[in-house]
Amino acid sequence: MSRLGSMGARLYRGEVGYDFVGKRMLWYGVSILITITAIAGLMVQGLNMGIEFKGGVVVTTPKLSVSTEEARETAEEISGHIPIVQELGSGGLRIQISDVTTSESNKIKTELASDFSVATNDLTADIVGPSWGEQIANKAWTGLGVFMVLVVVYLAIAFEWRMAIAALIALIHDLTITVGIYALVGFEVTPGTVIGLLTILGYSLYDTVVVFDGLKEASKDITKQTRWTYSEIANRSLNSTLVRSINTTVVALLPVAGLLFIGGGVLGAGMLNDISLSLFVGLAAGAYSSIFIATPLVADLKERDPQMKALKKRVLAKRAQAAAGGVEPADAAEAESADDRDDEPQDATPAGAVVGQRRQPTRGRGKRR
Repeated sequence: MSRLGSMGARLYRGEVGYDFVGKRMLWYGVSILITITAIAGLMVQGLNMGIEFKGGVVVTTPKLSVSTEEARETAEEISGHIPIVQELGSGGLRIQISDVTTSESNKIKTELASDFSVATNDLTADIVGPSWGEQIANKAWTGLGVFMVLVVVYLAIAFEWRMAIAALIALIHDLTITVGIYALVGFEVTPGTVIGLLTILGYSLYDTVVVFDGLKEASKDITKQTRWTYSEIANRSLNSTLVRSINTTVVALLPVAGLLFIGGGVLGAGMLNDISLSLFVGLAAGAYSSIFIATPLVADLKERDPQMKALKKRVLAKRAQAAAGGVEPADAAEAESADDRDDEPQDATPAGAVVGQRRQPTRGRGKRR
């Protein structure tokens, strides 16, 4: 078995773990800082909306001996706006100019044909009205709202309302960061971006639901035992799915990274950037939020419940009593009922144990000869 696979098995059995839930204030602080930066970028920089949302004209030329830089300068002189010029596989050019009216579009097409020394009929001009982009945006917002409501209702029924709230906050966290990154880097927002944003919600929710499902099973009849608090059980569930979450995210990120860095960056296929950036940032943010935000939030909300407060009090009292009697916590845990021993591995360490920490051998448990 590989080293990563061995570590994953040990995490699943509870032999090792990292105290994600115990250090939740640190993760909250990091998330708040990232979110504030994203919102600041959105407010100061704003989004670079594509032609589909602002309206304009897209002129396609036949094969020319004009370079993209020369075409850009010519189109800017004629229109008074900064165009986006891309070279097509056929050798022609795609010139995109935003914020121009229909009459201005016809004038731009005529003057471009004159400057490029081609017939006006050889140029194809597609005029895009801003109302079309507004319709797409409105439908996207409607779809997003319906999706959020359905997610909350489903999680509240399948799990509980605290998990639904935590998942909703994690989704809003992922969307805010992704949109903020778009504002900071200045990538154009197109319908492909909207599709990417709606797609990442499913990825983000997947990891969260996997952890919540394990937590629901692990916390069944939790008040009938005094070995673990709710936060500790939540941390154990999170650790047991950690390697799977990381593997799933890495496998999903690899092809998206290829689109973004190789397709859009190295090969210059700029049209791939709009959807690939939203997917890349959204997938990474979704994995982060499912581990560092959603589960710790559930633990925070659940620990406010009177039953969980009483359970925590009993657990801490039992540990204090064991410590006063000179019994190690591991021995005290192993002295539980037979049912508890069947449910948990006998060599399990406390939920907050650090990865790689060795478990100390228990005393007086050797065989007599």
